[in-house]
Amino acid sequence: MQRVATDLHAALLRSDSVSLSSQLLETTWASTHRRIPRFLFSTFLRLRRDIKSGTVDAVLFSSMVTAMLTLLTSRRARRDGVLLAAIVHGLDVTTPVSPYQWLVRKVFKRIDLVFPVSSATARACVDRGLDPDRCSVVPNGISEDRFGSQIERAAARQILLEKLDTIKSPDPIVLCSVGRQVRRKGFDWFIRNVMPLLPEHVHYVLAGDGPEAATIADAATEAGIEHRTHMLGRVSEDDLQVLYAASDLFIMPNIHVPGDMEGFGVVMLEAALANLPVIAANIEGIADVIDHGQNGLLIESQNVEAFANAITSLLLQPDELASLSSRSKTSVLERFSWSNVAGQYVEIISERINSLR
Repeated sequence: MQRVATDLHAALLRSDSVSLSSQLLETTWASTHRRIPRFLFSTFLRLRRDIKSGTVDAVLFSSMVTAMLTLLTSRRARRDGVLLAAIVHGLDVTTPVSPYQWLVRKVFKRIDLVFPVSSATARACVDRGLDPDRCSVVPNGISEDRFGSQIERAAARQILLEKLDTIKSPDPIVLCSVGRQVRRKGFDWFIRNVMPLLPEHVHYVLAGDGPEAATIADAATEAGIEHRTHMLGRVSEDDLQVLYAASDLFIMPNIHVPGDMEGFGVVMLEAALANLPVIAANIEGIADVIDHGQNGLLIESQNVEAFANAITSLLLQPDELASLSSRSKTSVLERFSWSNVAGQYVEIISERINSLR
């Protein structure tokens, strides 16, 4: 959510059609909970001042967490004709804690416009009382220069294989996944069920950490494929770029977990930016990211045979894999470039402001 907020902020700053005043909090995951209360308080004071001064037409909150401030500002904003809007990502609206869900419903009754990042997130909002007329889906975006200059596949491959000296296959196939290691990501499901069906020279590399790390490692051991499963933990931006460039396929094997949905999946955009096709579960917000056959393939969630067949089929058809790879970057930039996404926010907010006047 932080990357989305900062990238959108940068795109809006480049826009000639909007004058932007912003309040940003850049923080590490570990310190977020400690720093958020002070940030919300200072933001509330600034909002109250700016709304009262008549210097703003609209306020766009970057998540439901900051949108909680509408409970303190909506009355004054409505009186002064200031539109209140919020981006909603997924977990920030579905977190299954009763007091938080009560607040979410209160916000939805007071806010003027909500921007879910996917159709699945939109449904979750409507299920919690949001008026569909105040709901407009706008996806997350990706910057073309997300990783700076593109690294060559051969160079990236050499770097990765030197780092993973446990890979002994002479010409390995590398599948990779990136993300916080939580249950909904389905990493341990993929290791237990799909990896044993794939050839011995197929290796699975995971970047990221989280509460399910031990479960994932245990799954590899129990499936007898610990020698083909490589957990990198948290990685630097440089190492992440190397992983994308060196891999053959990106795997997004999500499973349904009540109260913990995949709202979008920016990592799939990052992979496509490196010409890396995605094989993903057709579930929740993922379905809004993958254009089947263009930047990847959508597979029924937890369908073991379908996942294994899709991977094997692409690996046995190098021409088709190469074609899918070449389409991935083009497809994603056409649909998800930040200039296009920022333009959607500006257009929708402007239309709504004009309709209220």
